Amino acid sequence: MKFVRYGQPGSERAGVLDSQGRIRQLVDSIDDITPETLSPRYMDRIRSEDPEKLPLVMTEGERIGPCIAGSQKFLAIGLNYADHAAETGATPPSEPILFTKQVSCISGPNDDVILPRGSEKTDWEVELGVIIGKRAKYVKEGQALDHVFGYCVVNDISERAYQMERQGQWTKGKSADTFGPIGPWLVTADEVKDPQNLSLWLDLNGERMQSGSTSTMIFSVEEIVAYLSKFMTLMPGDIIATGTPPGVGMGRKPQRFLRPGDVMRLGVEGLGEQCQTVKADPEA
Repeated sequence: MKFVRYGQPGSERAGVLDSQGRIRQLVDSIDDITPETLSPRYMDRIRSEDPEKLPLVMTEGERIGPCIAGSQKFLAIGLNYADHAAETGATPPSEPILFTKQVSCISGPNDDVILPRGSEKTDWEVELGVIIGKRAKYVKEGQALDHVFGYCVVNDISERAYQMERQGQWTKGKSADTFGPIGPWLVTADEVKDPQNLSLWLDLNGERMQSGSTSTMIFSVEEIVAYLSKFMTLMPGDIIATGTPPGVGMGRKPQRFLRPGDVMRLGVEGLGEQCQTVKADPEA
């Protein structure tokens, strides 16, 4: 199934896509898509319904919100594509590089991306996102995918100066408001036959910047989930961004970064597309 949240910020409702890609209401089953509603208690009821018979969302141009609400953690893996590591001048890691994006950065897939005050090096990163569906602690690799509810598109927006040129960890370059667009859909794991064989891409102002495949990830989804579960308990609704292929602005020669008016369009095979316009922070 392809779940979607629609409506204005803070008032999103739960929906599901039908066979024609139209949004159908889930209000009689669940009000929203949250860590709690990922449980079998709710999902078994939803899966028993025929999406084609649910009420259509009729509002033209309805805003699409982040594909899940209420996540406790937004985790991310750095330098997980060997060719991306090479373009940044980094040595491919021997184990997953973990950083966090604060959940306050989460935004809808088509919401504006706002450049934070003083930003000069804000960058793009299309990524496969993983949504945890079942508590995971010390799980083995062979069992790790059993804890995955589904997948989504993530744009891991990054302010490189804050990330690389200021002291401390990467988090402050990854967590500005709007730096975590997720969605448009939360696609259940049963619809993704092989998470290690998905194409992903990003265009900036109509020019292809990134084009890759999850087949070239250094660490697979299975390995990442098992690895992270050794250090923290993964909870339903937690989001994991799994790394980006080459083509980021920092790796280009000359380097290229986002400016007000730029438009990013990006997607992952089978998981939908995002489109964001870059704007200056009106409070800056």
